[in-house]
Amino acid sequence: MARGKYKGFNDHHLTEKLKEQESIELSREKVRRILRAEGIGSPKKRRGLKHRSRRERRAAEGMMLQVDGSPHDWLQGRGPRMCLIGGIDDATSKVTGGFFTQAESSWGYFTLFSEIFNAHGLPHSLYTDCHSVFWTDREPTVEEQLINHKPTTEVGRALEELGVTLILAHSPQAKGRIERLWNTFQDRLVSELRLAKAKTLEQAQAVLERYIPVHNRKFAKPARAEPAWGKLSTLQIQRALCFKQQRTVAQDNTITFEGTVLQIPKTSPFRSYANRRVQVHVLLDGAVEIFYKTEKIAAFDSKTTHTIGLYRTLDKKEGFRYGPISMRSTQPNTPT
Repeated sequence: MARGKYKGFNDHHLTEKLKEQESIELSREKVRRILRAEGIGSPKKRRGLKHRSRRERRAAEGMMLQVDGSPHDWLQGRGPRMCLIGGIDDATSKVTGGFFTQAESSWGYFTLFSEIFNAHGLPHSLYTDCHSVFWTDREPTVEEQLINHKPTTEVGRALEELGVTLILAHSPQAKGRIERLWNTFQDRLVSELRLAKAKTLEQAQAVLERYIPVHNRKFAKPARAEPAWGKLSTLQIQRALCFKQQRTVAQDNTITFEGTVLQIPKTSPFRSYANRRVQVHVLLDGAVEIFYKTEKIAAFDSKTTHTIGLYRTLDKKEGFRYGPISMRSTQPNTPT
């Protein structure tokens, strides 16, 4: 079986599978001796050790969340290359969420945060690398200079609004817990995907969702203090985890957004928003909402925004700025 069904499984993982799936109960050492005697080496390559100082874990779950993306050939050539975006709690090493997408993007991290924040709550801080999703070196605009505001990205702005402190790591070693998680996933999860014969993003996601609870039961550690997740309503989280742009309303109470004219409905014959500055929110499902100060004055659901042409397909990449890259570009063409 080590050369067939469970080919590529490491010794420990294979020992678990023999017990769980085949009702064969052997010690890991026994499995190791049998495999080596048959000339089957471990798929894990051991690297030379380097001296590093370990940073102490946070005391409570929810105090710090490490997030990252791992581009990898997760399907080993059976399907498209994908990026796994995920989060791990610093205190417990518990995987709090994850999903497959084609590449790291603001939409991807917004989606991850929405999943985690709604399921668990808000972390006190978020630890990640200097990816352009989180960090920018652009010069401040005149408006930003006037209010003494440091330039930030959409994701950085959203975390600010939610009161989550963003901490940037300047080396992979600095965020060692999630880097070690990727090493484990690229071993164990890849084997699980192969065993399930996953070939598409959707199939891989289904395997991932089954695997994460198993992984947490095996690898998560107890915290030293009570959970410290903060709480906000689903609406408050949604209002922050979206894309925001400002526009000036025309005389006919319309705005132009991404080449599309959006009409603000009349609420009173005596009220006009002409020449007012409004904020356009693009939600994760593609819906659009328009706010004047804190008042929502117009809303267009995702079906409407696609129907009116707000999200056009160019080079088979749909909604790339405000959504995921379409996976259709990696799949065979089908008749339309």
